[in-house]
Amino acid sequence: MNFGLTPEQEMIVSTVRDFVETEIYPHEAEVERTGRVPPDLAADLRRKVIEMGFWACNFPEAVGGGGLGHLDFTLVERELGRGSMALTHFFGRPQNILMACEGDQRDRYLLPAVRGERMDALAMTEPDAGSDVRGMKCTAVRDGGDWVVNGTKHFISGADHADFFIVFVATGVDDTPHGPKKRITCFLVDRGHPGFTVRDGYNSVSHRGYKNCILEFDDCRLPDAQVLGAVDGGFDVMNTWLYATRLTVAAFSVGRARRCFDMAVDWAAERRQFGQQIAKFQGVSFQVADMVTEIDAADWLTLAAAWRLDQGLPANREIASAKLYASEMLARVTDTTLQIHGGMGLMDDLPIERFWRDARVERIWDGTSEIQRHIIGREIFRPKGA
Repeated sequence: MNFGLTPEQEMIVSTVRDFVETEIYPHEAEVERTGRVPPDLAADLRRKVIEMGFWACNFPEAVGGGGLGHLDFTLVERELGRGSMALTHFFGRPQNILMACEGDQRDRYLLPAVRGERMDALAMTEPDAGSDVRGMKCTAVRDGGDWVVNGTKHFISGADHADFFIVFVATGVDDTPHGPKKRITCFLVDRGHPGFTVRDGYNSVSHRGYKNCILEFDDCRLPDAQVLGAVDGGFDVMNTWLYATRLTVAAFSVGRARRCFDMAVDWAAERRQFGQQIAKFQGVSFQVADMVTEIDAADWLTLAAAWRLDQGLPANREIASAKLYASEMLARVTDTTLQIHGGMGLMDDLPIERFWRDARVERIWDGTSEIQRHIIGREIFRPKGA
């Protein structure tokens, strides 16, 4: 692995960081206060990203995307992590699972998503099925030539802006030596389709303005044309296209931690107590030293995992390690940044308390820390038959 960035990668980093600082930072306080992104602002951000040529930068050039590799795209996500997730949502990174589209699906879903004409949302989680995907109760059964879907999804990020949804549903059960095992199929569902409703979700303390929604299916009829991939092949589609999304969380965590670190350093260098800058006290400078060490470690874990994907090497354990360490690192860094700021860190005059709250969810979504540790342990012991 080359530890230096190419000139092209340096350009990617500087372009995205400049966009975040000039187009995202000025609107963060208002989004935090109101809990929403004004439609005109969302449209303006989308337009600017398309004009920059960064919309769908994670998709191949063959379908009109930016053609970035995993490492390059991880650099993009790292810089976007510095900004409000509610606003950087409109930087436009469609789910790469859409590359599984075939035939008419490409014209209806894949290509419009890559062009920025339609936005997607991914739906797997249910009230009783989070980490246990096979525990989902939302089902689709055959009725004539259609599938009839019933059930509920929740915690669906970006659903308030989505034009269509990528939904995983149970389509049967197999008896196995280890007990019943559900078969899963992925469907493409348009907003407004009969029997399908999107409604507001829960109020979260993390990432205000980045809504989670509830999806309800009530005898929603879908033809075979809406199946993404093969019937009962949902796990194949998922494992092919979705496992690398954990890298996004890791990269975001590194970017956000860098922003916090910069604020902590500036504050410690300027704040004076007992006649000197607080940076001169070992109690503060040692905390800063620990912060930058952990941030660098998380950064390299994340970039190394992305590099392995670009080389076609197995990376499941490395991705899990990056997501685990970076998300837990962010929690420590935001807490330390708040501590260094003292009482002001808890006041909403500064964004520190927001960073602190936002950091909490990173250890939960896209696989909890416990799930990441399970993946790491399984990858280590499986070759030994243990």
